[in-house]
Amino acid sequence: MIIHLVAVLVGLVLLVWSADRFVVGACVTAERLGVPVLVIGMLLMGFGTSAPEMLVSLQASLDGNPGLAVGNVIGSNITNIALVLGLTALLSPIAVASGLIRRELPLLLGITVIAVLLLLNLQLVVWKGVVLLFLLVAFITYSYWLTRQGKSDALLDEVNDVLQPMSKGKALMWMLVGLVLLVVSARLLVWGAVELAVALGISDMVIGLTLVAIGTSLPELAASIAAARRNQADLVIGNVIGSNIFNLLAVLPIPLLLSSGGLDQALLLRDLPVMMGLTLVLLAVSLGIKKQGRINRYEGAALLLCFAGYQWWLFG
Repeated sequence: MIIHLVAVLVGLVLLVWSADRFVVGACVTAERLGVPVLVIGMLLMGFGTSAPEMLVSLQASLDGNPGLAVGNVIGSNITNIALVLGLTALLSPIAVASGLIRRELPLLLGITVIAVLLLLNLQLVVWKGVVLLFLLVAFITYSYWLTRQGKSDALLDEVNDVLQPMSKGKALMWMLVGLVLLVVSARLLVWGAVELAVALGISDMVIGLTLVAIGTSLPELAASIAAARRNQADLVIGNVIGSNIFNLLAVLPIPLLLSSGGLDQALLLRDLPVMMGLTLVLLAVSLGIKKQGRINRYEGAALLLCFAGYQWWLFG
């Protein structure tokens, strides 16, 4: 069992590092080739932040472990809200910009509702994946339009942070190295996770909901803490919202398209309600009462307690 745990941990470290190198290399390469910054932001940054989840879900689906793939998506969204936002708010309270409340948060809530409805019968069906991919195209189009209207400056700031002074050759090299290591680390991680689940006598979905989900959410956690220290609160919550949307629209379709059969009943009774509930909680605390929405330290601590309680529920 030790070797399987080591494989998971090494796979996670490589996955997070290679995803960062891939995003940097791909963004700089695209810029050198004349791709507009807006397109880089909408596509490469969006898909790049969900690259770990995408590669893990793809490998798990190809290996015949759709429970791990779906668990990774649901677990990552739960982790992003309860752990990432909770810990960040505990370190530095997060003021929620009004634009996020009007546009992004209701959008996340709507997409979460649709995803939950599609998974209610616990069946993996191709048409469900097609629906989510159609919504992904619509979301990218809408986001691109918003950015063209000058309503998404935080995204442009994030892209500018990624675009480093680097030659096209070096950027291309990092993009290719990052992509190769993403594939290798995802395969190592999925193998270790499945074998670990067997050794512990639990389902691969539980491993996806916990260890794998937390590991693939580490980039969001690091980015959120760094942004909070720079007093960029809108970027903190924007990272979480964007990541959760891409997880549901770009990652969840992978097992739906590549796998078939049913999912564990626990997903319906435990995990989907928790994800839905946390999304509603995020919207509620962001609205505020007669003042600007704010995720303060008390609410951050409450989110962390919710995360701890969920982990206990999974293994209790």
